Amino acid sequence: MKKDLTFGMPVDIVAIGTLEERYVSEKTNPVVLEKYTIGVGDRFAHQAKAQLAACMRAEARGATVIPVWNKSNREHKIVGSIPASTRAAADAAVRELGWKHAHYVDADHINLDTVGAFLDVCDFFTLDVADAIGRPPAPGAAESFLARHPELAGRIEIPGISETFDISREAALKAATKYLGAVAEAGRIYRHIAGKKGAGAFVTEVSMDETDSPQTPPELLIILAAIADEKIPIQTIAPKFTGRFNKGVDYVGDVEQFEREFASDIAVIAHSVAAYSLPANLKLSVHSGSDKFSIYAPIARSLRKFNAGVHVKTAGTTWLEELIGLAEAGPEGLATAKEIYRGAFEHLEELCAPYATVIDIDPARLPAPDAVDKWTGEQYAGALRHDQKNPLFNPHLRQLLHVGFKIAAKMGARYLDMLVACEASISRNVTENLYSRHIEPLFLKG
Repeated sequence: MKKDLTFGMPVDIVAIGTLEERYVSEKTNPVVLEKYTIGVGDRFAHQAKAQLAACMRAEARGATVIPVWNKSNREHKIVGSIPASTRAAADAAVRELGWKHAHYVDADHINLDTVGAFLDVCDFFTLDVADAIGRPPAPGAAESFLARHPELAGRIEIPGISETFDISREAALKAATKYLGAVAEAGRIYRHIAGKKGAGAFVTEVSMDETDSPQTPPELLIILAAIADEKIPIQTIAPKFTGRFNKGVDYVGDVEQFEREFASDIAVIAHSVAAYSLPANLKLSVHSGSDKFSIYAPIARSLRKFNAGVHVKTAGTTWLEELIGLAEAGPEGLATAKEIYRGAFEHLEELCAPYATVIDIDPARLPAPDAVDKWTGEQYAGALRHDQKNPLFNPHLRQLLHVGFKIAAKMGARYLDMLVACEASISRNVTENLYSRHIEPLFLKG
């Protein structure tokens, strides 16, 4: 066993070797992502069993929801971990709990500069090309694209969408010019990974969500046609939806508009699969999907209507459940949780800056650390747990702590030791949150 010295966590070389054998097999048996998948981020790689337990509860009720452990390069750098520790934790949980279905480890939001560290241990790659949206394509590329795809201009009818789109050639050319550079970048990243791992050995997701403007259904159609031209075997796509998807709190926007948009995107995907020979299991991915409770029922309705799959990422939620579990575990755990809040409050601007587009925190609504120091465990948990019916719930505190995991990371072994000491309380909260607040409304109700 090799040690990840940052955390003292074992990196299971046997598991990694087994994964490499699987890659060899998948050169002739390509990886096909299952219908329902859920991204389960785990900042400190201690809650894999608790997360998997939620999926096993769903399985017992007849819904197979496949876990995808995702962690970005930025999160690894902040915490001081390595991708192999995520793989080791996931594989160990699968072995210990006897999970009989697939599971994946996602190199989340990677690009050509950051993908290298993930190549050996990941079998799911989220290609983040949002920064390349609007980058000018090669001269003449947009015109050549429309010449190959005259169907993308004019009157467009898509089964499942009542509205007919009348797209002028100028509008189609503008959209192609906006997105072709990003798709080309996705092609470069995909070919780099495939050159190292072999085609078919991993799941490819293309992410365009971290941008200012949502993609319309005709724009998504153009993007998917371009992805097909790049010969990227995309299995999930993460577009930008209308509304705000802030970290760890509910959706902010017009829910009815979101439902129409989500259903239209599913219809566009089904149309594109048939028109451009994209993978038959291609589905939408909802990034920052954790705690978007008001849109879970609309998502579930659309999935049933179209018999479609979905990938929902819930990264960050687990870290908050760790804090809730600490607060409920007793005096030492509560003291640790309070210390982390104080550190986050004192470093508010530094912590929030990288997440400015996905948080809305009113500093005036944040309790002073001296006041929090007097709270009981019930008060701390009530303020943090995402229960909108609880008068103690504070979404501003929740968002701050969501981005405040850097404070816990700086505590090092002291924080990790508390996770071990308070495991029963933490795991109970992690499993209950993932199952009851996320998996059940998305995949089991209605």
